[in-house]
This record gives sequence, C-alpha cells and structure tokens, in this order.
Amino acid sequence: MWWNDFYPRSKPKAVRGGIKAQTTRGAFGQTWWAKRWIAVLEGFDLGARLTRGRSYARAGQVKSIAVADGKVTAQVQGSRPSPYRVEIAVRRLDPREWAKVVARLNEQAAFAAKLLAGEMPPEIETVFGEAGASLFPARLDDLATECSCPDWSNPCKHIAAVYYLLGEEFDRDPFLIFRLRGMDRPKLMKALGASARPAAPPPAAGEPLPPDPAAFWGGPVPEDVVGAVSEPPVAAGALRRLGKFPFWRGDRPLVEVLEPVYRSAREAGVRAVVGNGQ
Repeated sequence: MWWNDFYPRSKPKAVRGGIKAQTTRGAFGQTWWAKRWIAVLEGFDLGARLTRGRSYARAGQVKSIAVADGKVTAQVQGSRPSPYRVEIAVRRLDPREWAKVVARLNEQAAFAAKLLAGEMPPEIETVFGEAGASLFPARLDDLATECSCPDWSNPCKHIAAVYYLLGEEFDRDPFLIFRLRGMDRPKLMKALGASARPAAPPPAAGEPLPPDPAAFWGGPVPEDVVGAVSEPPVAAGALRRLGKFPFWRGDRPLVEVLEPVYRSAREAGVRAVVGNGQ
C-alpha cells in the first residue's frame, strides 16, 4: 500500500568485510534462473524496501549468509549496534514430488548433461510443472521470511538484501535452487543416474620405482625431461575454471584480484626452469 514507503529512514552502521554485490548498478542476476528468483522478490510489491535492499546488498551490509536444505540464515547490519538475524525458509518438495520430477528429468539425458555443465535448461520449469510441482517459489506460502529488526513489514529491506545476494549466487551455482527445494547437487545427480556411469579405467601401471633412494635420485636425467617450456596462454586458468567465489566479500571479483599474482608466478616459474642468468 502507498503508506508502506513512508517510515523513518535510518542510516546503517558501516560494515568492514561484508558480502558485497558484484553488480554496482542496474539489474541483479545475469542468467535466466537468477533473474527468475529476483522476479519472485520483486513480485511482493515492496516499494522503497526493494531500493533499500539493493543499496544494503551493494554496500556490504550483509555480514554472513549460510545456506542449508530449504533454509537460508544471514546477519545484516542495520542502524543498531548488533546485526539483525534474517531467516528465509523455502518449502521443500516432498519425496513424492521429487520422485515425479526425477522421473521426468530422466526421460531426457540432456538435462543431466546441462546441469553438470553448470547450466539450467530453460525447459526445466515445464518439467517441474508436468510433475505437479514448481522449481521456484510460486506462492507466498512457499516462502517464510523473518527478520529480528523492528520493521513491521515482511519482507523488510534486510531480507531484500539477502534475496539480491542469493540471486547473484544463483548465477554461480544453479544447484542452489534445488538445495533450497530440498535436493542438493550430489543427491540430484545420483537420482539422475550420473553416479551410475562407468568410471574411466585406471591408467596402466608403469615400471616400479627403485627401492633404493640412491638409485632413484642418482640416475641420469634426460635432457628433454622437462619438455618444451612456455608460459600458459591464460593466467589463473584453474581459478577461472572454479568460477566465482561464493558470497565473495571483496570490492572486485576474486579472479581480477588474483590474476596479477598468477601472472607473476607464471613468469617466475618459467625463469626457474629455463634460467635467465640470475
């Protein structure tokens, strides 16, 4: 209602090392599933609380976030000395609902392949609907939110801030919404039959190592034992493969922060192997 936007403004206490949103302006979330989560929040018609929630998320007012099956707990610093405790509970699908969903997903092997690649297939919401369930909260009854702040409105700006940060986390980990619905990644992939795939055969054993340490360390070293030495074409390649750090607290993305360190180590490693007269 119109009077929801007229309540005393308060200035939150600054937080050092809080969880900051990676987006500094504009919409939260890049993938369609992250935007879908944000749309659930924005469908609550919170007025100014949404704006303040975004500001809290970008200012790093959220001190901690913990995600469990069907539940999110967080601490958000407001204007009072102690942070407020936020709880967001998502209705978990019961075993019968999950059985129907998994049966539908198993009908198309492409779903498991895309999920393993960190991608949420757009058709997955239709699959949940055909099973008589929903992947994202469809009604207010699917969500139960609580904050220890004195604001009578629920969701408040503190809850909204956590919602927005969860939206960014969905970009990094599409399995998060499954966990909030009661099925974490290992359980889901096992249910989809991914764990039943035959493992690759172990590599053939080579010549056994000599039992005598002197023989091991004292043998001749071939000139080409190292092979061709060159710098990797991409700095911090392994770090990039790991993806975004969950609920990163820095002002800049982790890869951007550490890339100069990886680049320097890469150059030093090549010099150590090839030698440069130093």
